[in-house]
Amino acid sequence: MKTHKRNPNWLLLLLFAAITALMDPTFAQNTTAATTAYIPAEKIFLDCGASKGNQPSQDSLSWEGDVGSGYAAGIQKTVSATPSAQDPSIPTVPYMTARIFQTPYTYSFPVTPGRKFVRLHFYPSNYTNPKFVASDSFFSVSVGPYTLLNNFSALLTAQAKNFDYIRKEFSVNISSNTLNLTFTPSPANKNAFAFVNGIEIVSMPQIFIERDAFSQPQIVGTTGTTLTINENMAFETVARLNVGGSAVSPNDDSGIYREWDDDSIYIYGAAVGVTYPKDPNVTIKYSDTIPEYIAPQAVYATARSMGPQASVNLNYNLTWIVTVDAGFFYYVRLHFCEIAYPITQINMRVFDVFINNQTAVEGLDVIVYANGGGIGAPIYLDFIVVVPNTSASSQQDLWIALHPDISNKPVYYDAELNGLEIFKLNDSTGNLAGLNPPPLPAQTVDPSQVLPKTGSKKGHGSAAIAGGIVGGAVAIALVFLAVLFALKKRARRGKDSGSSGDGPSGWLPLSLYGNSHTTSSAKTTTTGSSAPSLPSNLCRHFSFAEIKAATNDFDEALLLGVGGFGKVYKGEIDNGTMSVAIKRGNPLSEQGVNEFQTEIEMLSKLRHRHLVSLIGYCEENCEMILVYDYMGQGTLREHLYKTQKPPLPWKQRLEICIGAARGLHYLHTGAKYTIIHRDVKTTNILLDDKWVAKVSDFGLSKTGPTLDHTHVSTVVKGSFGYLDPEYFRRQQLTEKSDVYSFGVVLFEVLCARPALNPTLPKEQVSLAEWALHCAKKGTLDAIIDPYLKGRIAPQCLKKFADTAEKCVSDKGMERPAMGDVLWNLEFALQMQETAEESGGFESGTENDEAPLKGASWRKKDEAAGGHEDPSAGFSASTGSAVSLGGRSEDSYGGGLTPSAVFSQIMNPTGR
Repeated sequence: MKTHKRNPNWLLLLLFAAITALMDPTFAQNTTAATTAYIPAEKIFLDCGASKGNQPSQDSLSWEGDVGSGYAAGIQKTVSATPSAQDPSIPTVPYMTARIFQTPYTYSFPVTPGRKFVRLHFYPSNYTNPKFVASDSFFSVSVGPYTLLNNFSALLTAQAKNFDYIRKEFSVNISSNTLNLTFTPSPANKNAFAFVNGIEIVSMPQIFIERDAFSQPQIVGTTGTTLTINENMAFETVARLNVGGSAVSPNDDSGIYREWDDDSIYIYGAAVGVTYPKDPNVTIKYSDTIPEYIAPQAVYATARSMGPQASVNLNYNLTWIVTVDAGFFYYVRLHFCEIAYPITQINMRVFDVFINNQTAVEGLDVIVYANGGGIGAPIYLDFIVVVPNTSASSQQDLWIALHPDISNKPVYYDAELNGLEIFKLNDSTGNLAGLNPPPLPAQTVDPSQVLPKTGSKKGHGSAAIAGGIVGGAVAIALVFLAVLFALKKRARRGKDSGSSGDGPSGWLPLSLYGNSHTTSSAKTTTTGSSAPSLPSNLCRHFSFAEIKAATNDFDEALLLGVGGFGKVYKGEIDNGTMSVAIKRGNPLSEQGVNEFQTEIEMLSKLRHRHLVSLIGYCEENCEMILVYDYMGQGTLREHLYKTQKPPLPWKQRLEICIGAARGLHYLHTGAKYTIIHRDVKTTNILLDDKWVAKVSDFGLSKTGPTLDHTHVSTVVKGSFGYLDPEYFRRQQLTEKSDVYSFGVVLFEVLCARPALNPTLPKEQVSLAEWALHCAKKGTLDAIIDPYLKGRIAPQCLKKFADTAEKCVSDKGMERPAMGDVLWNLEFALQMQETAEESGGFESGTENDEAPLKGASWRKKDEAAGGHEDPSAGFSASTGSAVSLGGRSEDSYGGGLTPSAVFSQIMNPTGR
C-alpha cells in the first residue's frame, strides 16, 4: 500500500524536460537508433592454473591459460591446482583449475587507460592435497588504491548464498597502462592461502558518468541532494536483473560481457505481477544519449508490470528485495521502456517509485521521460541509496517498490520495470569489501548413533529414489538436509573405528543433521546448523513399530500400488483417526538413498495447497519409509484412460491442470530457491477426496540454477515421453524442462491417451510430436478424447491447445514460464465458464453436427480480428483489443468481459 508523502516539484521537472526536448534542434537526431554494440579495447579471459592455450568455456568465451600468458611473472612461485573432487555440474572452464598463492602475488595486465570490468571467479573446493583446504582460504584482493575483497572467504560466501561457485564483478578506472591485480593471504591465519579460478578484464564505457549536472543521481530520502559520480570511483556489482525476462548470458550482452539474471527470485511475496515481451511492431530505439551498451535489447524487450486489474494494483506494491552490505552507498539504476500498445501517449501509465520506503520518483511517466521518443524508446534513472552501518547486522535488505500514481488520473493504474542494476560504491578509503557471513555451526556426530554394534549386510547405499504421494497447505521456506558424500564418509568412519558386524546402507539418520544448507546446483554440501532435528510441526519421525501397526504389518490387502521406489500401502495412524499413504523402499530397487533424502528435504520445508504433503518418515532398521496424506482419488492418469472409472468433465480437467500448474509455478518462483521437479507426468499429479490436484514425487527434483547461470548441468533423469528434448540433448536443466513435461500432460488430458504408445504407427508414438503435427495441420480435433466432443467451448479449446503447443516447443527459450501457463489456463477456464453462463454454449451435451475442427476454430478467431487474450498484459499489435487498469478499448469475443476474464486475480487463492 502506498503511504508516502508527495513531492510536487517532480511534475514541474517533467514539464520542463518535455518542453526542453521539443525545443532542442537535435531532438530528431537523438532519437535515431544507435544499436551498435560496444567494442572493448581489452577483453582478457584468464583461466588461472591452466596451461597455455585457449580453452572454450560453457558460454563459448575463449579462455587463455595463465601459464606463459605474459600476465603472470614469477608464477613458478605459486601452485597450479585442480579440485580434489570434480563435480560434473561445475563448468570445467574456468573452475576446474586454480592458481593458489601462499604469499602476496600480482598479475599485471597491459591495458589502455580507462574504466575496466574486473571479474573474479572462485570455486571453494579442497585443492591438490589436504594442505589446501577450502576452510583455510582467507585473503584480500586489490587493484591499485582499491580494496576489492578483504579477509575474504569464498567458502563462507558460497555457503551463505547456497552457491557452488562465485563470480565477483567490479568496475575500476585505470589511469596508467597497467592494471595490477594483487592477491594477499590473510596474515591472521598461518595456513591461509589465496586462490582464483578465473579472471576477466574487459574495457567498458563510462556508463556511470552522467551526461550533465541535472542528471546526477539524487540521494534517496533527501530533497534534491545529488552525488557527483567521478571517474575515480570504484563499483562492485550487487545485482543485475533482466526484469520480466530470462537470464542474459555474457555473449548476448551488448559487447561488455555482463550477465543479467532473471528477477523472479527477488520478487517480494506472491504479488509477482505479469511479465510480457515487446509488441512485434515495436522497435527498441536507442539514441546517442542512451546507446545500446547501457543495456542490451533483451533487457528492454521484456518487462514486468502489476497486471491488468486496477482495483488489484491500487492495493499492493510491486516489490523487489536485494540483500546488501551495510555501511556503504549504493548506486541503483532502473531501466524502463514502454514496449506494448496501447501505451503510446503521455498520462497513459504513471506510477511512483519507492526505494527503502522513501519516495524516489513521483509521477513517473516513461513516455514523458523518453523526450518524445515514444513507445520503444528506453530510459534509465539513477539513484543513490545510503545503507548505514548498524550493530544489528552486517547486511540489510534494499527494497525497490512501484505503485500506480493516481493524482493525474492516468488511463491505466499500473507500473512497469524492464531492468534493475545495483552497485556498491567504495568508501572514503577506497574499500569495497564487506564482512564475511558468519560460519555455519559445525556438526558433531557420534558414529555409535549411526552404526549399530551388530548390523545387517553392508552396502554403501547410493541409488536414487522417487517418491511423492500427496497434498499440502501454504508456502513456508526451503532448506536441504543431508548429503550423500558426508554420509558415506561417516559410514566408513564407523567401520574403521571397530564396529563389529556390517553397517547399514551408508546414510545417516536425518535427525543427526538438523536443518542443513542447500546448494543451488547439482553439488550437495555437508554443512548445516546445530538444530537437533526437523521441526516437529513440519516433518514427523515414525518408529518402525508405528509403521507396522499402521499397515497391519504391511498387509498386502492394503497395497495401493507399486512404483520404482517400492510398494505403497494405505495405513492409519493416531489411533485410526487419520488415513495415510505409506511408501516403503525396496532394497533391490534402483532408487534409494539419494532420492529418499531429496524427498524429505524438499517436502518437509515446502507447504502449498497444490503440493504433496509429507507427514513424516522412518529410517529405523535400515528402512526407508515415507508417510503422506492419503489421496482418495488416486492419480490423474487413472481417470483419463485404461480405467473403468467414468471420464472426467472438461471443466474438472481444466481445474486439475490449473491446480498442478499452481504447484509447479510455486516451485519455480515461490520458494526461496527455484526448484525443478524433473518428473512431471500424470501419475505424479494426485487428487484428494475433493479433487484438488497435488504435485507429487520429488525424488528427482533439483534446486535450479544460481544467479550466475541459466541452467544446471546434470545427468538426464525423467520419464520418456515427458522428457524435454533440449535437456536430453544438452544435459542442461532449467525450469523450462518442467514446462515441456507439463505440456505433454496437457495433451494427455485433452486426448486421453498415453504420452508414449509404441503400438501406434511410428509418427503417432509420441503424443507431443503427434499433437503438434495435428495442430499445425488443423486436425487436432481428430485426436481429442471422443467424450469431449461438443463439450468444449471453441475459444477455450483454442487457448488450451495453443498453451500446450507452446509448452512443448523444441527450444526452451520459446516455451512460456509456468506463471504464463497458469494464467492462460485460468483464462481458458474463464472462457469455458463464460460460454456456459451466457447460454451460447451448453456444457456436457453432445453436438455431433458441430465438431470442433482445429482449422475452423483457428480461422474463425482470426477472422474476428486476431484478438489476443490479455494474459500477457497487453495486446500484440496496435489493432488488438486490450484491457488494462480496469478499462477496455474493445470487447472480447464470446461474451467475455474484462471483469470475467480477470476475476481470478481478485481471489486471494488464485495465484
